[in-house]
Amino acid sequence: MERFEADGFAIVPRVAGAVAVDGLLAAIAKAETAGRRGSYAIRNLLSDVPAVCEWTESAACRDLVEPILGRDARAVRGILFDKTPDANWKVPWHQDLSIAVAERIDIAGFGPWSMKAGVVHVQPPDGVLRKMVSLRLHLDDCREESGPLRVIPGSHTAGRSPEPPRNGRPAVACLAPRGSALLMRPLLWHASSAATRPGHRRVIHIEFSGALLPGGLRWVS
Repeated sequence: MERFEADGFAIVPRVAGAVAVDGLLAAIAKAETAGRRGSYAIRNLLSDVPAVCEWTESAACRDLVEPILGRDARAVRGILFDKTPDANWKVPWHQDLSIAVAERIDIAGFGPWSMKAGVVHVQPPDGVLRKMVSLRLHLDDCREESGPLRVIPGSHTAGRSPEPPRNGRPAVACLAPRGSALLMRPLLWHASSAATRPGHRRVIHIEFSGALLPGGLRWVS
């Protein structure tokens, strides 16, 4: 926990076994057949793939999230990311600043607002983001050639900023085998490059919060 809070991320091996991963992949394939997938992602993963929502309540998942956020932690957004030869995307350095909510309610400190895949999103104050953690479950091996996530350790401690901090710490490639999980704070600066050998690089990205939102705002999930 001390290392996670200092670095803003941690890679945990063997979180989901082969049976669990295969079950999640089968459920995702069913959702894709139903036409719920975009060019490289399923954005409303918790509602579109109930098996993923069920996995967030498993002991394997709760054992990672609760020590960070407490027993009231709940999954508030889920996204499937996949890099393939047809969708070999890259993402520049950024922080995860938006949350998904049930409806727009104008409250001081919240904004700007946006719509993504039919869901209302808003940028909350940093205090909300500091009470969140993201869990990225790897459904495939993620190697250097897979276009892995890269993070700047400790960059979350400075809060929201317009550019990556110059804290003297080099970026780290988050290489992770199938069934492992990457835990990270939303304010951690991260990026990913295109895969040099594109295949599947399927990642379930789930955001958790340990707190309610103010002023009548509600998490979408």
